[in-house]
Amino acid sequence: MAIPRLLVVDDDAETRSMMTQFLQQNGFMAFPCETEDAIRHHLKGGRVDLILLDVMLADENGVEICARLRKEQDVPVILVSALSADHHRMKGYEVGADDYIAKPFNPELLLARVRAVLHRANRSASLVYRRSVSVFRFAGWHYDAKRDEVTSPQGYQVALSRKETALLKVLLANPHIPLTRDEIANALDVTGEAQGTPPEGSGRAIDVLVGRLRGKIETDPKSPELLRTERGIGYVFAADVSTEDSA
Repeated sequence: MAIPRLLVVDDDAETRSMMTQFLQQNGFMAFPCETEDAIRHHLKGGRVDLILLDVMLADENGVEICARLRKEQDVPVILVSALSADHHRMKGYEVGADDYIAKPFNPELLLARVRAVLHRANRSASLVYRRSVSVFRFAGWHYDAKRDEVTSPQGYQVALSRKETALLKVLLANPHIPLTRDEIANALDVTGEAQGTPPEGSGRAIDVLVGRLRGKIETDPKSPELLRTERGIGYVFAADVSTEDSA
């Protein structure tokens, strides 16, 4: 399975550093952030599995940030706050937070809560879909997500099936991140865009789907440069991906 990628959002440098190091020492990929802009930068850059979000940031409100993110993303959010009263917790849950942890907290409790939320979210909604993104570019290719149009570097349109398009979306949302067959299969199932993939033997179904997509976007499908096999894991989209947000 891919290592979970977490964001630690806190305006206090010491707290941010302590939480980040603790999570890294316990097997997570953790990245420190101070602002909503930093969060969005990471979300655009690839997969984010969970956000630990402080409620009382210097010039921003974590509850309001959570509310905005929830309109665009399914990535799990745990709010962290010194405000422990029930009405503060309720505000967090009302905007879609997955959990609420009061400061000061036992680090082992934090770890348990993080693992619990990740376990509940383990349907590869963790593969963050860039819902606000309208255009993807990779290796000279152009994908218009609004029109579902894929254009080759030579300028001609390539017709993809619904399942092939759904797979491409998963890959473009997670460049350079090795994904297991189960992660891909679950992500396709969550979107509802590729219904009909058999739950049993889904690994073989993913292999077939990958082969079909390779046949349409690779110069040499037998020696793929974009959608590569990651031995012992699954597949990885090996190209850099740039994006444009929709208005």
